[in-house]
Amino acid sequence: MGVNDRHPAQNHAPAQERAPAPLREAERARLVLLEAASGGLGDAELLRLALDHLVAGLQGLGGMAHLRRPDGLGLRLVATSGLSGPLLSAWQTIEWGESVAPMAAFHGGATLWAADPVGRGSLARSFPPGVCMAAIPVPMNAGPPLAVLTVLTSTPRAGDAAQRDLARTITGWLAQRLRRVATATPDAGRAQLPEEPRSGPWLQRALRTARIGAWEWDLRGATLACDDQAQTLLGFEPGAFDGQVNTWLGAIHPEDMPWVQAVSSAESLRGRSEYSVEYRVRQPGGAYRWVQARGTVAARVDGVPVRVVGTLWDVTETRRSRDAFSRALRYMGDGFLVVDEDGRITYGNVEAERFLGASGELRGQVLWELPRARAIGVEPRFRRAASARAPIDFHARWPRTNRWYHIRLVPVPDGMTVHITDVTDRRALDAERSAAVHAATERATRIAELTSAFAEALTTQDVVKAVADRVLPPFGATGLICQLIEEKRLRVVGSTGYSDTFLSFLDNVPLPPDAPVSSPVTQVLGSRSPLFISSPEDYAKRFPEVVGYLPLSGKKAWAFLPLVASDHRTGYCVVSFDRPRHFGEEERTLLTAISGLVAQALERARLYDAEHTRAQELQRGLLPRTLPALPAVTAAARYLPAGEGMEVGGDWYDLIPLSGERVALVIGDVMGHGLSEAATMGRLRTAVHTLADLELPPDELLTHLNDLVGALGDDFYATCLYAIYDPTTSVCAFACAGHLPPAIIHPDGTVHSPGFSPDPPLGAATPPFETIEVQLPEDSILVLCTDGLIESATRDIDHGMAYLSRTLADALARTPDLLPRSPATGGGTEVAGGDGRVLGHLDRLCDTLVAALLPEQSRTQDDAALLVARTHSMTADNIVSWRLPDAPIAAGEARHHVRDQLGAWQLDELAMTTELLVSELVGNVVRHAKGPIRLRLLRSRSLICEVSDGSPTTPRIRRASDTDEGGRGLQLVSALSHRWGTRFTPTGKCIWAEQPLPTS
Repeated sequence: MGVNDRHPAQNHAPAQERAPAPLREAERARLVLLEAASGGLGDAELLRLALDHLVAGLQGLGGMAHLRRPDGLGLRLVATSGLSGPLLSAWQTIEWGESVAPMAAFHGGATLWAADPVGRGSLARSFPPGVCMAAIPVPMNAGPPLAVLTVLTSTPRAGDAAQRDLARTITGWLAQRLRRVATATPDAGRAQLPEEPRSGPWLQRALRTARIGAWEWDLRGATLACDDQAQTLLGFEPGAFDGQVNTWLGAIHPEDMPWVQAVSSAESLRGRSEYSVEYRVRQPGGAYRWVQARGTVAARVDGVPVRVVGTLWDVTETRRSRDAFSRALRYMGDGFLVVDEDGRITYGNVEAERFLGASGELRGQVLWELPRARAIGVEPRFRRAASARAPIDFHARWPRTNRWYHIRLVPVPDGMTVHITDVTDRRALDAERSAAVHAATERATRIAELTSAFAEALTTQDVVKAVADRVLPPFGATGLICQLIEEKRLRVVGSTGYSDTFLSFLDNVPLPPDAPVSSPVTQVLGSRSPLFISSPEDYAKRFPEVVGYLPLSGKKAWAFLPLVASDHRTGYCVVSFDRPRHFGEEERTLLTAISGLVAQALERARLYDAEHTRAQELQRGLLPRTLPALPAVTAAARYLPAGEGMEVGGDWYDLIPLSGERVALVIGDVMGHGLSEAATMGRLRTAVHTLADLELPPDELLTHLNDLVGALGDDFYATCLYAIYDPTTSVCAFACAGHLPPAIIHPDGTVHSPGFSPDPPLGAATPPFETIEVQLPEDSILVLCTDGLIESATRDIDHGMAYLSRTLADALARTPDLLPRSPATGGGTEVAGGDGRVLGHLDRLCDTLVAALLPEQSRTQDDAALLVARTHSMTADNIVSWRLPDAPIAAGEARHHVRDQLGAWQLDELAMTTELLVSELVGNVVRHAKGPIRLRLLRSRSLICEVSDGSPTTPRIRRASDTDEGGRGLQLVSALSHRWGTRFTPTGKCIWAEQPLPTS
């Protein structure tokens, strides 16, 4: 707190009496002045006079003088210098424990220089920052200081030698004057005690014999007078006690000090006529003994106590007997309280303190004002018990610990006893017994539910989940492993409550031999009988060779159950627990019965899994493995099997390249589910490929498909949409048999579907079918899907199509890059360079649609197919066309056009073969067909030559004999081209041939 300047120990005589070195003339003059000015002054005036001189001598800002309170337990303000108002309100009284400079100087008996009050407690905060203190005690010959003078300074430095000498001089003079005033001042305000009879010698002998001492406490002067017996009881030699209250307090046991100070303060004695307290005092040998002090309080007419007179005797033996009972009561397992009629606690043991959460002394506090007692509603029950004079019992739960307590209130004379018993374990035991009865009932219900769940389970995973959900909880089990025998190996088909590391040790291991029996698994599989292990110790004792697996499993009890179906062992399952468990006879019987149900269910599920696997392989074989990469269309697709049943359906999609870089987009749905429908779908898909190779238009192709479906029988129906996209004209022509129309996304992000009335499904339709043509801008997206994607129990077809359009619009709005601009289709390298990026965007669009239209948790009753394709138009510089005369010179002109155009395209390597092809095709038209004749060259991933005429006859390649003059032209075309063919046009036919472009 500051720099100490201690007075000589127990010698506080003024400077004149200590005979120090010769005083300076200024100090002598000051003492003469003080002595002359102090005549007739009382305590307060003397303190103010000394304080004024001290403030002036130390060049202070102001000062305070505090006098020791009569009870010796604090300081009170009696004089000030240069200070007033709010600054002093907090300094009127300084309690014993306050951590401020005046009290520190009082306790230590030494001057504190340069003490900073800031941060020294709430009192110091009344002064602004930067103000320092010099606290100087006024010494007495013995005992604590009588007063403390405090000077406020503006400098944090310690006093110099002159200031220290000045402080000693003034306080020494002040101490002498205060003692002189105290001995000369009559007890003017003292109340008159009733005159006590004079004690004779016999009374003194009786008191000494009974070891009873007498004492008188002057509260105003803070002095304590004791006879020889009282001094002996307090641990002093007769005549050695100095009469100071602080000396008496110093002999008291530190643990008893707060209690003694509390009952001995002037505030506590005010209004009381009797005084009583028990405490321990230190004896000369260092031991402590118990004494009891009782007395009568005398007060002035205004009620202020001034004197206490009483007796003191040793109660150590009484306390020992009482403490033995008190200790037993205090530390017993149940809580115990004694409260008076007002609810104020007079006693509480340790358990009661713990229950009530008391951080301090319980005595004196009102029971229901404590938070925990108030929370459980003690007050109304207390008053009801007091009114009825009958005990009251109730239970209460403390929320923070979740423990239950039984509380009993028993009325007694002058109050109430409160008994508190922790009944958490008892309630838990009762609850456990009740739970066992309830569990038995619930177990039977769970077995019925388990049987029902097994009846609905299809796959092995469904069976394992049913066991985990309906078997483990009733038994309190935490782990499950099911292993089946497959090709003489044990494979884990399902588990719960085990780590992957542990399961890796068990999965796909060879089937153990029948003998020797060295593990639970071999014993269960060999004997086909269940095995119950109640603890790790039991496991280690019975199977020491495999005990190393126990730490990995983390379990403490196991029920190994064989799985036997149709007298054939199929595997085993183990139900495990995370703590040791004794398996009762009822549990063993029940678990054994459950293992039979599990075995039968797993056997059925395994047969289903095998059939399901074959069905999935069939489904994958019938659908395209990959979609072809085509210059005119970039496409992505999804197939979503049904959520239940065989998960095999009749939905399909396809992307078929046609001549002239045209592309056929197909999507269809065979009504129904199962292997038969999947096989029908495969037949239709093959038929579509065959008819597409014939270059049939959409309406004619659907007519042939309708005939095919109709020939299958009256119970077969299918929907189909067949579209042909021509990149040279950007026209998409499609026909629809009972299928959903396509959704078209334009490059600007708008979505629409062509409005038309679809024809009936295949198998129910009557041809002809309507053909719809749509002009598609560059970078348009076609979205084709089956009804399983948009139709559900809560959404019909019309709402589904509207929802599909909104979903597409929302997806494009949130992620505009789903519809990027791609480079125009020209040469093969340009298209290939953009395909990967475009395909990635289309895949993301497919995933977005599936996530929005078929949420992950939904269970759909129908499979679904989705085909998303973005179109690419051919630019004009990659398309050339010429009208040729219907005359023999046409072949020559065709060769001339080809030679010039290939030179312009820098494809001179193909000039010779292309001229031969064109010459043969044009010559064939001139000879066998009719005009008009047109030649067209297309540059894409290959070089395409097309010759059109007005004849509907189709040329066919045939084998020519050695003597035939003709018939070898188409053989030459076939030999020179990569592929060739014929397709019909509205005005006749077109013969085409493709050649691969040279690699650079």
